[in-house]
Order: sequence, then C-alpha cells, then structure tokens
Amino acid sequence: MSYDRYRAVHDRSIADPEKFWLEAAQGIDWVEAPSKALELHEDGSWTWFPGGTLNTSYNALDRHIEAGRGDKVALIYDSAMTGAQRAFTYRELRHEVAVFAGGLARLGVETGDRVVIYMPMVPEAVVAMLACARLGAIHSVVFGGFASNELASRLSDAKPKVVVTSSGGLEPGRPVEYLPLTAKALELAPGSGVTHVVVAERDEVAGTAAEFDGRGGATWLDWHSAVAGATPADPVAVPSDHPLYILYTSGTTGVPKGIVRDNGGHAVALNWSLHNVYGLEQDEVFWAASDIGWAVGHSYTVYAPLLGGATSVLYEGKPVGTPDAGAFWRVVADHKVNVLFTAPTAARAIRRVDPELELLPQHDTSSLTAFFLAGERLDPETYHWVEAGLGRPVIDHWWQTESGWPISAIARGIAELPGRPGSANFPMPGYQVEILDDRGVKITEPDQEGNIAIRLPMAPGNLLGIWGAPNRYREAYLSAFRGYYSTGDSGSFDEDGYLYVMGRTDDVINVAGHRLSTGALEEVLIQHNAIAECAVVGIKDDLKGQRAAGFVVLKAGHAVDHAELARDLVTLVREHIGPVAAFKDVVVVERLPKTRSGKILRKNIRQLVDGEPVQVPATIEDATVIDDLRAQLERAPILAS
Repeated sequence: MSYDRYRAVHDRSIADPEKFWLEAAQGIDWVEAPSKALELHEDGSWTWFPGGTLNTSYNALDRHIEAGRGDKVALIYDSAMTGAQRAFTYRELRHEVAVFAGGLARLGVETGDRVVIYMPMVPEAVVAMLACARLGAIHSVVFGGFASNELASRLSDAKPKVVVTSSGGLEPGRPVEYLPLTAKALELAPGSGVTHVVVAERDEVAGTAAEFDGRGGATWLDWHSAVAGATPADPVAVPSDHPLYILYTSGTTGVPKGIVRDNGGHAVALNWSLHNVYGLEQDEVFWAASDIGWAVGHSYTVYAPLLGGATSVLYEGKPVGTPDAGAFWRVVADHKVNVLFTAPTAARAIRRVDPELELLPQHDTSSLTAFFLAGERLDPETYHWVEAGLGRPVIDHWWQTESGWPISAIARGIAELPGRPGSANFPMPGYQVEILDDRGVKITEPDQEGNIAIRLPMAPGNLLGIWGAPNRYREAYLSAFRGYYSTGDSGSFDEDGYLYVMGRTDDVINVAGHRLSTGALEEVLIQHNAIAECAVVGIKDDLKGQRAAGFVVLKAGHAVDHAELARDLVTLVREHIGPVAAFKDVVVVERLPKTRSGKILRKNIRQLVDGEPVQVPATIEDATVIDDLRAQLERAPILAS
C-alpha cells in the first residue's frame, strides 16, 4: 500500500503537473498568486508560476512571525571551531535580515543587482543571503577561502555591486584570511563594478576592513558600520521567474557556469520537498551538514527549513577532528536534530576513524528519525554500517546543483518505503526519469545501464538558466537527447523501480569494448574489511584500451600487507564482476582527492596515472593531496597483484 501511495502521487505529478504544482504553490504566500502553474514557450523553454509575485525572504521569515511563531527558533549556530553556540528565533533573525538589507540598500543595492557573499559558516552568511532576497537582489555565494583567481572569475561574470565577506574562516589548526584574497580578486577583476566590500570581522582571524579600504577601487567597511542607523527594509515583491541567486559550478570549458535559480519555483519546490521528501514538520530540527557554498547549503541549510517553518542547524566544523569522530553525534544530541543530511564521504570519514562507532553511545541521538546522504554515491557497505550503528532509516538520495532538490529519494512524507542499498531509490514527483542508450532510445529492461535523462519540462526549483549565457543551458543540458535534460550520470532501474546512479558517464570504463561502471567496482572493493573508502578509475591499456585501477584508503589502525591486500581485492572483483573487468592494479593511499562537498576527483587520479596534465578544480578540498599522490605514483607507479 505504501508503494501504491508513492506511485499514485508520482504519476499524478507527471500526468497533471498543472494541478499538482498549483496545489503545492498554496504552501507559499504570494503577493500576487499565480493563476496557473506552468507556461510552455514556443522555443521549448518554460516558466513556473507565471504572473505570480512573491518575496522569498518574507516566506522564510515574516509569514511565520505573522502566524504567531516568531519566538520559535529558526537558526542554531554551532561552531566546533570556537565552541560558540547561538540560537536565533524567527523574530530575531528577521530583524537581523531586515537591518542588513537596509544597510545594503543604503549602499545602492536594488532589485536585480548582484551581491557576492564570500563567507565561512557563520550566521552573517545566512543573514546576507536572506537580506539580498528581501531586496530582490541576486546573491552569489562563493566558498570562503576560494583562491583569488576563482573569486575574480565569478566577480567578472556576475558583476556584483557589493561583496560581503569576513576576516576569515577557521580550519583545524589554522585560520584562513579572506581579506587579502578578496583584495587580490578585486584587482584581478577590474571591470566587475564592485563599489563596496562589507566585512564581518572575527576576533579569531587577523584583518580589518579599515586596513584594506580602497583596495580594488572599492570602499571597505565593517559589518557594524554598514548597518549602523540603517532603516530595516521591507520585502520587495518580485516576479516568480526573477532570479533569486547564482551558484557557480565548474564548467567543462574552464569557465564557471552560473546556475540561476528563480524565486517562485524554488520556494514552492523546497517547501514541498521539506515536508514530503524529508518528512519534516514545523516544530522539528533539520541539519544539512554542508557548506553554504554548495547547493545543499543553499537549499537545506538556509531556504527549505525556513520556508517550511522548521529549525535549521548551521555547523562550523568537520565530521572528524573537531574534536573527534563523535562530532556529528554531539551536534545531534545538543540540538535534538530530527533529520540529518550529509555526504557519504563524511560517513566514511567517521567510519575510518571510529569503525566500531565507539563514540556514538556517548551522545543521545534518540531524536534522530532519518539519516539522508547525497553528493557522492553511497556504497552498500557504508549504508549497512550506518544503519546498523544508528538503528535509524538511512536514505541515499540523488540530486544535482542544477536540480536544487532531490531527483530521487524516499519521500518520507508520502510513504515510508524501505531503502535499497546501492540505490538512490525512487524518482521524486515532478521528475520523469528514464534510462537512454547513446542514441537516445529508452531502455526498458531492468538492470541495463545507460544515460540517466529527465523528460522536459524540468520540475519547479530546477535551474532557470546559465547567467549571462542564454544558449549555454541548452548546449550543456538539452542538446544530447531531444526532449530530455541530460544529467551526465549513468545508471539503471531494477525490476522494482529502484534507481541506481553509478557515476558520471565519463567515469564509465571501456575495457576491450565492455562498459564497466566505477560505482559497481567500488561497491566490491569497499566490502573488504580493511578498506575505509576507495576510488576506481580507468587507466590506459595498450591492449584493452582501458583497464580498472583501484585506489584504496585503509581504516585507522589496520596494518595489512599491501601485496596481499591487492590479491584479495582482485579476487573479490573476479568473484563479483568477473574476469572481464581485467582488474589487477591496486594503490594504497593515505587520502583521496575530493571536492569540498565530498566528491572524489576520479578524473584527476586518472590524469595523474596516465601522465596527462592535471586540471585541478577550484572546489578541491585540499590541493596537497594531488601532490602527495603524484609523488607516490612516481615512487611506485602501480602495485599490481
């Protein structure tokens, strides 16, 4: 019956999206309510909730206060780096946002202007985002600590009027000073048009606005000066398709793609998803353990919990090392978190340091009802480990920066279906997901891997386009398969309708004509009890074209003979995949190169092995990992069994 309920809701969203999403739109307060949900245009594009006007900041804050819930906690700030904790009620947060919006307005920021936010995980970052939304300005959050040239490229593209930053962020063992990086970025982007830089100064990091005033041709002022005497700003109504934010993601051309999100579709989809996908109610606590520089931080640290009237946790820290591998369980216990959402990499990091979860019983995690993971494929071994340890439902789900909310998951608010290890579960309402072969023909047989594509139009909340490049969206996402959005991921459905996302299509290895998924191979390697995490890449082979090589990280305290380990892993692959994989190469490494969201940079590993130029993305968590791996491969190119 639960599956039937899910299927009925999903089918209704596909058969009658007009009615489905117009009903969902009633969960948002509109200044001018839309009379219809969807408008299709002759050029093949579409608009969600045409004619509707709203303000996202009002929906995230004011409406809850007006409903008598102003004293409910909206945001909990928890810094494992400083030990500071602070709770903001909806009324307190609205005041901070309105005053800062007034300060921005006094600096000349108007509806449609851009503001770049270059901040650590501190409350001022959330305030700045919501203040921009209040004015109808378009914010673009850039990772705090990003290199100057990367920040400069975003300044040049977005052309913001104001940059909001901080004196710096805190990493284990060291502060990261942002002001020199910001100043250099302004000098590298002289045509960006930035007039002011607002600095939220921190006692823990050196540097003040006064020291940098005038750099890059901008006026620099501290946060308190920016808001002193400012008149709190009222929310400005904007059309549904007015951009809310630009979020840059790496482009294949080397030029970052500015993903544009609209106000109306975004508000409707995120409010709907909080309750129906994550199953969260108004009086519950949601924690998305993600940096606000990622789409997850935008969608589920800031907007969705506040749109839905819940409490959100803003965490400054790591899953391990701040101070130990029990950090996440401590946060859950301290703030009575009901739903936790993080990346599989975080879970694997905890598993590597505390494989028996000895630190878990030290914290009361009884409030937790579900543990969601996304961002990197969740291998079955880690799935079982988390589920057995926590005794709570573990839900792997899949989405992209471009989608802004889950494409597939378990919709807990609709039906509590069982998850399936290795699967991202079921397509969410609004998404008609299909598997296509390379010619664009739909694959109907179960367990046959192909290209994951989504029938157009895309659900509300998905990207509106690419900032400043109207044709780039079509070229990047809509040209591969006519009538479909190409996700760039490969996968399959099983006979019960569970979706398996096996990795990027460029991560498929072609061994003598046989297409092998890196995800499937990694799923086998992680079964070994000494392995904490792993990556499989396809490397050059003169005979077969490519062959698979495994890069593995050992669990803490596991001392094993590497040659014996290699033989064990080759045997595992032969048993589970077969000799067709031609798997014989194993490299034991201390760390794997990853992005700050936890995605393993398999392409960079392959480039290192094959001797190609390594194009390291700006989103890498620690560039020294590449240098360490290069040095290791120079000493011992490959450990073959």
